[in-house]
Amino acid sequence: MSIGISKVQDVLENYKYAVYEKDAEKFLSAYAADVHIYDCWGNWECTGISLWRENVIEWFNGLSEDGDILKVDFNDLTIEENTNIAFIHCAVTFAAYKEKSEEKLRQMTNRFTFCLKKVNESWLITHEHSSLPVDMQTGKGMFNLK
Repeated sequence: MSIGISKVQDVLENYKYAVYEKDAEKFLSAYAADVHIYDCWGNWECTGISLWRENVIEWFNGLSEDGDILKVDFNDLTIEENTNIAFIHCAVTFAAYKEKSEEKLRQMTNRFTFCLKKVNESWLITHEHSSLPVDMQTGKGMFNLK
């Protein structure tokens, strides 16, 4: 399934363009078969590419049904890597636009951590953790602190 991503930074570029294109297979190509995900939405924990595929397809189908495109930006990016292991943390902003008019509909920023390993000369995400700070007064996630 891997498409051969040889640079850690290119994993993020693949993520960004696959989301914009709503291309689930391209998106999933950067994930290891035994990926472990902590997510902010719905199924807050996901183990294995099969379950992650279901979540991603549902996400992309929802965007398509709504006629939205999603643009992704990585901010405050830190990448640490050695020969076979890499660690990324950053703020990820998701901005939704109407596909035809490009009218901006909404935006949110999550905190992300990615752990990657090199397999057959390709970087794969083995763990992903997205989170939001929580307002202790309301118990609700704070989506736009950045």
